[in-house]
Amino acid sequence: MEETFFQKLQRVKPRDIAHIFLFIIALPASLFYRLFRRHLWLICDNENEARDNGWHLFRYICQNHPDTDAVYAISKNSPDAPKVRSTGKTVSYGSLRHWIMYLSAERNISSQKGGKPNAAVCNVLEVSGLLRNTRVFLQHGIIKDDMPWLHYDQTKMAMFVTSAKREQEFISGTFGYPEGAVKELGLCRFDSLHSFEVKPRQILLMPSWRSWIATPTSASFEIEDVRSFTNTSYFKAWNGFLQNTELHTLLEKNDMELVFYPHRDMQRYLPYFKTGCSRIRTAKFPEYDVQELLKESAYLITDFSSIAMDFAYMNKRLVYYQFDYDDFRKGQYPEGYFSYEKDGFGMVCYDEASLLKEIGTAIEEGFRNPEKYMKRHEEFFDLYDSNNCERNYKAIKELK
Repeated sequence: MEETFFQKLQRVKPRDIAHIFLFIIALPASLFYRLFRRHLWLICDNENEARDNGWHLFRYICQNHPDTDAVYAISKNSPDAPKVRSTGKTVSYGSLRHWIMYLSAERNISSQKGGKPNAAVCNVLEVSGLLRNTRVFLQHGIIKDDMPWLHYDQTKMAMFVTSAKREQEFISGTFGYPEGAVKELGLCRFDSLHSFEVKPRQILLMPSWRSWIATPTSASFEIEDVRSFTNTSYFKAWNGFLQNTELHTLLEKNDMELVFYPHRDMQRYLPYFKTGCSRIRTAKFPEYDVQELLKESAYLITDFSSIAMDFAYMNKRLVYYQFDYDDFRKGQYPEGYFSYEKDGFGMVCYDEASLLKEIGTAIEEGFRNPEKYMKRHEEFFDLYDSNNCERNYKAIKELK
């Protein structure tokens, strides 16, 4: 969904304005600071957590290359802050010191495009060319779709990490990055997906977010009326599924538990969902870790989320429920190189009845992954080892 300048302006918050002043204060200080830390690597994921590719890379560096001057930025109030502090050097996310480090760092490394002291201010500085620093995008997940906001003219990032040959070729040919900037190195967190213990009776339900609902603007109303969350198709579809008595019977009859963990940008809507079934557990951030849920679950129900790639990477069975395919393509991500029907790692369902039928079949078959999806795994994941952090580290170190 292409937004006008006015619609983008609707996303600007008062704290974004405040960060302009932090930048002005930090700029002269950074010129002095960098004299003492010429080779600083500043790493982060989301502001409030250390669980993604940035964290896995940071931990790898601290354990294997302690001579590298690496600092991890995280909110001081984050539940993950203590584990980061016990691992290596940290800085409080969004603080003046974070700004100084951001302006001084030899490498700014993040799994998020917005991984910086303030996404709005920094993006203007970077894309306009006023600030020329070396930024590495570790990626948040394997990209399947076209994402115009990640095109080179919208980021000016020096290195863009991919994890599969098809993904690397698509981004290199579509996103406009200079030759050699898009590298197939693998997601750092994939190193942890080669050893896991499955709970054979645990099903994970993890739907993705909807940008027009999570961060509404006037453009959102081109998709649907977002004034009331309970009137959205997203809520009606997932809440209806969670309350379906056929689902409850399947879980009870087969002694199964379903864990419901929506995307972090939809977590605030959790209180609206009602299940009416003791076998359905609602999982909230930060009590639950996404990667641990993926590793321990026997079966995944999702829609468009890239976490399906993590689950498929472990060669486990999954299903896609895409009740709002057309709205998703219009309002969030245009289609890319990946067809769920032809390339996906599980059955694609468009209505609740077919979804429930597939879940029943998967339970009957002991969640055995069908041969055709195992073959797709073999063809897609041409990088399949535990050396992702090492490859990322070496590539970042070699950046000029």
